[in-house]
Amino acid sequence: MITAATPRARLHRAPRSQVAHHLREQAIHGLLFACSSVSILTTAGIIGVLVFETVAFLRTVPLWDFLTDTQWTPLFADKHFGVAVLASATILTSGIALLVALPIGLLTAVFLSEIAPNRARRLLKPALEILAGIPTVVYGYFALLFVTPLLRSVFPEIAGLNGLSAGLVMGVMIIPLVASLSEDALYAVPQSLRDGAYALGASRAQVTTRVVLPAALSGIVASFILAVSRAIGETMVVAIAAGQSPRLTLNPLVPIETMTAYIVQVSLGDTPAGTLEYQTIFAVGMSLFLMTLVLNVASHRLVQRFRQQYE
Repeated sequence: MITAATPRARLHRAPRSQVAHHLREQAIHGLLFACSSVSILTTAGIIGVLVFETVAFLRTVPLWDFLTDTQWTPLFADKHFGVAVLASATILTSGIALLVALPIGLLTAVFLSEIAPNRARRLLKPALEILAGIPTVVYGYFALLFVTPLLRSVFPEIAGLNGLSAGLVMGVMIIPLVASLSEDALYAVPQSLRDGAYALGASRAQVTTRVVLPAALSGIVASFILAVSRAIGETMVVAIAAGQSPRLTLNPLVPIETMTAYIVQVSLGDTPAGTLEYQTIFAVGMSLFLMTLVLNVASHRLVQRFRQQYE
């Protein structure tokens, strides 16, 4: 009877273990779905707030005036709402930052991946990434108190608050982003491609420029686009070092005001909530969101195109 009952007991226990296993799988799936939904719901909430407040703003200010007016004075008696003024300052400081970060970051990545010994790479890469851990407010005061006086020896007419020092320091700040991501893309290129090129008689420079860089181009382009988005969305450096003087200019030696700096200015609490002046920060934020969205979509398409080309 014992030997006969044991198989029956096993038959009764097997479905229960399968049910328990199925319930655990469902619980894990539910937990993972809830975690992934947090980011989606957060993004949807942010977009919803931006759209709601921007629509309320555009009911008072025509979209054409918002895009084409050459003055930005929403906090003055004579109000103008030309977002191009803030966009030009954002593009100016971001352009200066990218002129610094992209070549230096890419050359640093090439050195770490293709030239530096393994021991030097293990030491230099963490040291480089320390720059990414420095608070941005520290970079802002570094630009204001050190870089601007240094630039005054070269440009005596430079103002105390200017776009040049903010752009230069912002470029230094995003060098680790470009260098780290580009170095990872270069390091991921199979060694067999390098060995094959060396076997055909190519030099190290030829292997790097004609084999490794094209093979890693999708990752390098992605790092560039992320650097652009990081520069456009930077707040504290430009708020401290570039000033809060909205003007439509491409002169980096004068005070300017970027889109993020204006949002900081209005968000300090002096502007009553619900007013037209308060709604401007959401209209500017929506413009900034659309700019970064276009960059992200463009980067995704570029990465996909390069991957299909070199696969």
